[in-house]
Amino acid sequence: MAGIAGTPGTPRVLRAMNDRAALDLLLEHGPLSRTRIGKLTGLSKPTASQLLARLESSGLVLATGTTEGRPGPGAQLYEVNPAAAYAAGLDVTPERILAAVADVTGRTVGTHELLTPGRRSAKSVVQQVTDALDGAVKAAGLARDDLHRLVIGTPGAFDPGTGRLRYASHLPGWHSPTLLDELAAALPMPVEYENDVNLVAVAEQRLGAARGYGDFVLLWSEGGLGAALVLGGRLHRGWTGGAGEVGFLPVPGTPLVRQVAKANSGGYQELAGSQAIPRLARELGVQDIPSGPYPEVAAALVTRAAAADDDLHRRLLQTYATNLATGLASLVSVLDPELVVLSGASLTSGGEPLRALVQAELEELAAPRPRLVVGDVREHPVLRGALESALATTRDEVFDTSR
Repeated sequence: MAGIAGTPGTPRVLRAMNDRAALDLLLEHGPLSRTRIGKLTGLSKPTASQLLARLESSGLVLATGTTEGRPGPGAQLYEVNPAAAYAAGLDVTPERILAAVADVTGRTVGTHELLTPGRRSAKSVVQQVTDALDGAVKAAGLARDDLHRLVIGTPGAFDPGTGRLRYASHLPGWHSPTLLDELAAALPMPVEYENDVNLVAVAEQRLGAARGYGDFVLLWSEGGLGAALVLGGRLHRGWTGGAGEVGFLPVPGTPLVRQVAKANSGGYQELAGSQAIPRLARELGVQDIPSGPYPEVAAALVTRAAAADDDLHRRLLQTYATNLATGLASLVSVLDPELVVLSGASLTSGGEPLRALVQAELEELAAPRPRLVVGDVREHPVLRGALESALATTRDEVFDTSR
């Protein structure tokens, strides 16, 4: 019986596997010669030549320049064709929508920020999403139809059973039961929705402090306090998408908060969220507390406390570290992760002094002792995670030469 095309072990599938390996190497290393690709993949020179010719004819690879600095003629270099596909990401907050477009290599080619103050309806949300996306597409010199995929990051999570946004009552206009259908009708590309903190974890896993780790917790603190859980290399979202909503976690040291979804807060948020830091500073007698939105005030206070060398600021940083570790102890006791990444301005602004204090406190409060690190992805990490998520699926589809 003749073999079925596309089954494992057939020449077509083996070629596709070699093609993908070469494309991944070009993404990782940048331009490579045929000889270098052959060595890295273990393919013979003729096979590597055939592979590159195949990828070049399909528009996935470009010949670009030659090697320099060696005697004799330079070898031809090849790179992934940036225009082979484009993907987009959106970072949504109550105040604005930040949009970006990236080419298939991961390079951002267009961005746009749309301010969205005030209350919104589902209809206005659809318009604002398309306006933000169109702004980034225009900045990239592209059209909507050029996009292969879009990932939208929001607070909370869309319940897979109902399609409605949960755990984000502070995001007006996004709770309509018809919103996802309306967005799907307005946008010509596949759209995925993901919790914003989960996308920060994607960014750290692909590009930052969690590279190479399959089990880690990312603790995030800016406007809200949340976590992302990566288990066995995959995001754990929970039955309703609410895994990681740790701001609602009851913790010692705060009154028991009831009806947490309506209050949009909970014990851990009240103890260690951004809004708790100015209050704690005032209680300790810290002077010259800046004014402004509390995430910015919190980051400024933590930055000052980490850099200062006086008892008052040391007490502020130590108390904040203890409060953070109080909630983290519950997470690591249940999950036993290999790594904890501290991310978001309220945490990263404390740098190594805060990290070390939280690490020491956590070792006193929990039996597991994961390594704590400060996140590396600081510039728009939600948006970067949205792009990385969209690009991962895009590459799987576009780079599949077996189809």
